[in-house]
Amino acid sequence: MNAPARIDVFLDPGDTFFGGRDTRIRTVLGSCVSIVFWHPGRKLGGMCHFMLPGAERRRNGVLDGRYADDALALMLLAIGRHGTPASEYQVKLFGGGDMFPDPGRSNGVQVGRRNVEVARTLLRRHGMAIVSEHLEGVGHRSVIFDVASGEVWVRQLAPVKVDTDRSMLSWAA
Repeated sequence: MNAPARIDVFLDPGDTFFGGRDTRIRTVLGSCVSIVFWHPGRKLGGMCHFMLPGAERRRNGVLDGRYADDALALMLLAIGRHGTPASEYQVKLFGGGDMFPDPGRSNGVQVGRRNVEVARTLLRRHGMAIVSEHLEGVGHRSVIFDVASGEVWVRQLAPVKVDTDRSMLSWAA
């Protein structure tokens, strides 16, 4: 018997995807955040990859997945199209890393931290509890979500040192 076809999706910043049990969704996050939604009974799920907490902008009625509130709205629309209530989904949160750690940074504004705060606030506002998270810290993450099992694998890579002689940044596994 042949194995079922597998759909392997890679999300760039601003992308969202929602699919069934034959789907695996991947992304790489720095200061961006991904919200993963999984329905354990129906084996449905999706992921968004947003870049910014939000901004005063003209939307022209079009949702833009680069912003947290719009990315969540796009995911909730996908959930609704599948006839399932959002309350039945497990929610997992990833990302928000500090990509440019500098102890001397005086303004204290970290986009990753703001992205995490906004994601938590939006999810709480919609009555959705986070069942798992891997957030903040230093560096970027590779994230893989298998919709069939609901499992999410995360690998975080942190910068080790800056080689000022060669202008290179080294990464450790």
